[in-house]
Amino acid sequence: MDRLEALKRLLPSKVDTSPSERRRHGKDEGYPGEGEVLAVVYPEGVEDVQKALAFARETGVAVIPFGAGTSLEGALLPVGEAISLDLSRMNRVLEVRPEDFLAVVEPGLTRKALNEALKGTGLFFPVDPGADATLGGMAATNASGTTTVRYGGMRANVLALQVVLASGEVLELGRGVRKTSAGYDLKDLFIGSEGTLGVITRLTLRLHPLPEHVHTLRVFFPGVEEAAEASYRVMATGLPVARLELLDELALRALNRYLGAGFPERPALFVEFHSSTKEALEAESALALSLMEEAGALEVEAAKTEEERKKQWEARHQAYWALVHLFPGHRFMITDTAVPLSRLPEMVRFAQGLLEEMGLVGNILGHVGDGNFHTLVPVRPEDYGKAEAYAERLVHKALELGGTCTAEHGVGLRKRKYLPLEHGPALDWMRKLKALLDPQGLLNPGKVV
Repeated sequence: MDRLEALKRLLPSKVDTSPSERRRHGKDEGYPGEGEVLAVVYPEGVEDVQKALAFARETGVAVIPFGAGTSLEGALLPVGEAISLDLSRMNRVLEVRPEDFLAVVEPGLTRKALNEALKGTGLFFPVDPGADATLGGMAATNASGTTTVRYGGMRANVLALQVVLASGEVLELGRGVRKTSAGYDLKDLFIGSEGTLGVITRLTLRLHPLPEHVHTLRVFFPGVEEAAEASYRVMATGLPVARLELLDELALRALNRYLGAGFPERPALFVEFHSSTKEALEAESALALSLMEEAGALEVEAAKTEEERKKQWEARHQAYWALVHLFPGHRFMITDTAVPLSRLPEMVRFAQGLLEEMGLVGNILGHVGDGNFHTLVPVRPEDYGKAEAYAERLVHKALELGGTCTAEHGVGLRKRKYLPLEHGPALDWMRKLKALLDPQGLLNPGKVV
């Protein structure tokens, strides 16, 4: 019997072999290459995942877990024959326990759908990578976003996981408690593993109280280096900043054209404070402003209404698409380095100077409160190699400063070559763990290690 016919019999009405879906599931949003999977499987429960993995073991066809397809580093591209395991049908909120500040969800649920389900509880789930990604995919890539500086990324907000191994065995990892010291922390091994160690089938997530008082600012500077220096000064005080984002003049120009935003076209910090009292909020905001003015701030705008606040952060999340709109017909290299906070101004200065040195146009923006920023470099397809050379030099500089090649986007295919530099002999132990948990190399092979 043909392999795909056998797969369809094993999982009736849950297998799609149409060319359009096979191509859609063989690429992501940021990697220049594209592939095509043999088929797309839509499991509706743990047993379906186990059946798909049994098929993989019997046929040697790889399995690539798929959420919303919003990853950026080539993690979804097939390396050899593979099926895509699209978990979007496993999208239920299984349990909300407001008294324990947690929710139990399936991996195909998106972050926006979870927060919609939490309305009326006084709680929210804070991790916001911009795209409306699935929570399973966010855990698999250890996603973060604008609120990470206050609330942490996925690793800080996942209490427990259910994971299916390549063998079909189901593991329950972690507990629905704030802390535990019981044994090795296998849960965190799977967070950020990009589907190479197991398939996440359930998540227990930490929830947070909605802030009672919110103050949102836009602070403009003469240059990105001054903005980076201001962000470091604010973080060095220990102020409880909820969001601290850098956008350069190119980002704001693109947003003005794309959204009609009306922002001054100068480098800016988008800043937000969350507090339980109005008095604390005012004191924290005033101190932060004085520090930013010392670093060279030129102008301050406050979001006066809830609608204006939402528009400001929606604009930040749309920065990539605004740049795509500004440079039609271009490909984009999106860098993702992070350095210790004290080295951030130096790293930003290097990134900007390197763009000028290499004759490239680029947009610097990112989560500078975490020491993490992105450079979006648009180039014509024939010049993509030049953008790759830029990204490589940027990574080497970040590692030289004690940083990392990727703070949130993950490794995928693009950044594998940097792991020996970043991890040294520890990389061999990562490979041993991969071989132990997936001896046939069936789970998203060729990625990460």
